[in-house]
Amino acid sequence: MMTFTEYAGSFQKTAVSFWHGLSITMSHLFRRPMTVQYPDRTPLPVRDMLPPRYRGFLEVDTAICTGCQACERACPIACIQITLEKDPANPKQRLVTQFDIDEAKCMFCGLCVEPCPTGSIQHTREFEGSVANIRNLVFRWSDPVKPFPVYRVEKGAEYFARAPLGSLVRARLEAARWNAAAVEYLPPEPPAPAVAPVPAAAPAPPTPTNPETK
Repeated sequence: MMTFTEYAGSFQKTAVSFWHGLSITMSHLFRRPMTVQYPDRTPLPVRDMLPPRYRGFLEVDTAICTGCQACERACPIACIQITLEKDPANPKQRLVTQFDIDEAKCMFCGLCVEPCPTGSIQHTREFEGSVANIRNLVFRWSDPVKPFPVYRVEKGAEYFARAPLGSLVRARLEAARWNAAAVEYLPPEPPAPAVAPVPAAAPAPPTPTNPETK
């Protein structure tokens, strides 16, 4: 049978624990709020404040992809689908006719990035996937109509002038939000050379008229 001391002690423990929790809550009333008004009142875009190794949406650089399908085999949930076909003009060369990544299924584990021999698939800092239709989160990095070559020996200026990491994903997400066709990155055109303004020609003096001819 519980004694009066034990019975009264339970009330004391309850009051102490209640006051302990309430004191922590009340202490926040006198602290400076740490709430960040996302996304319109941050000093920098959130993607620029994320750590360098943040695992966001995947991006594929098809110019250096070798078509080894290591990322597809490493994906534990099969959200990457790659199809290879032989080039009719050169049967020894393979073409990537399909390279789809379902970002809605991706769990951002990074297992597909590690085995890539060329680093063609990378995580970006893009994380906002708010779209009207979830099917818009299937990113097709290879066009079946115009397939990309799997490997190009000569990587010209097009390779070195490719978009920064994450810009392709950002463009596709923006296009999906506006229910438009996915746009491709185009390098900015160089500014036109400054041309000095051509001075306007002085107006011709009026031709004098002879009153006798009238």
